[in-house]
Amino acid sequence: MSLHVDIRKRLGSFTLDVTFTAENGITSLLGASGCGKSMTLKCIAGIERPDEGTIELDGRLLFDSKKGINLPPQQRRVGYLFQNYALFPNMTVRQNILCGLNREKDRAVKEQRLRDILQMMQLEGLEQRKPAQLSGGQQQRVALARILVNDPQLLLLDEPFSALDGHLRDSLKVEMRDLLENFGREVLMVTHDRNEAYNMSRAIAVMDRGRILTLKPTKALFADPGSVQAAIITGCKNIAKARKLDDHLIEVPEWGIRLETKQSVKEGLCAVGLRAHYFSPTSQHNRFPVLFAEEMEEPFETIIQFRYEGQRPDSPPVWWRLTKEKKPAQFPAELGISPANILLLYE
Repeated sequence: MSLHVDIRKRLGSFTLDVTFTAENGITSLLGASGCGKSMTLKCIAGIERPDEGTIELDGRLLFDSKKGINLPPQQRRVGYLFQNYALFPNMTVRQNILCGLNREKDRAVKEQRLRDILQMMQLEGLEQRKPAQLSGGQQQRVALARILVNDPQLLLLDEPFSALDGHLRDSLKVEMRDLLENFGREVLMVTHDRNEAYNMSRAIAVMDRGRILTLKPTKALFADPGSVQAAIITGCKNIAKARKLDDHLIEVPEWGIRLETKQSVKEGLCAVGLRAHYFSPTSQHNRFPVLFAEEMEEPFETIIQFRYEGQRPDSPPVWWRLTKEKKPAQFPAELGISPANILLLYE
């Protein structure tokens, strides 16, 4: 199954201009709040109308501005899970789920689908409870059940964990990921949380100011984000301007160093990124003298800020993040980083 989106819509301060294809599992739209992620979902669902373009699901046109096609939401076979789940507070779990089957007239079919979805979502025994009597995780499963009971071809998730307390999120991510894998259809999820996107998704599309910067398989994106903004969104703490010297050598004037790269350097290089976890006092590659700047302690990790010996004094320190058990007794005189961990960033 596949979803192809190619749309434009004016949004005041910028124009939503997205083109991407999502297929084979969970794809996340990752970006800061206000970048157009949720609007993209609403256009796909038919809640909002793009100014122009096409939306195609498994070869079926949901929207085509040139052909005058704009299917209403109820004809798109697209399920949309809102951030707050949008459950009816005065209805029971049973009644909420049956709302998803209001177009089915056969009572026996409705009852069988209800039993099946209650079992699938582990909601048996909760049928007569109302939303206020449920935990956050149970509310989420009821909202999903109401969508999935109607057998949508595509599931849209808008910040599905934002309404949950922090301690619930990790366990429910695993739970939802397993449920969605059993769903067996295409899923498009909006999130601003890179860890959430990494844990849940087969592929990630990075968005910024209404545009898709890149769409890659999840691990490939974190290994090679490709642009400065994508590196920032995926959590890279150390980014500086850089220029190409050779096919596998770059210069970073701000840090006063030259770095050997495993990846071939293309024309148009503008910056380099070094993830804070990848420094090593034992690495013999890209090894330079360093000076201690500051230390910050987190519950399970330590962040050590340092400066390269030839680093410009007006530039911010470099971050080195490591688990507490790996923290050296003394700050090393030199640190290195593998050529494979040098992120080459382009415009």
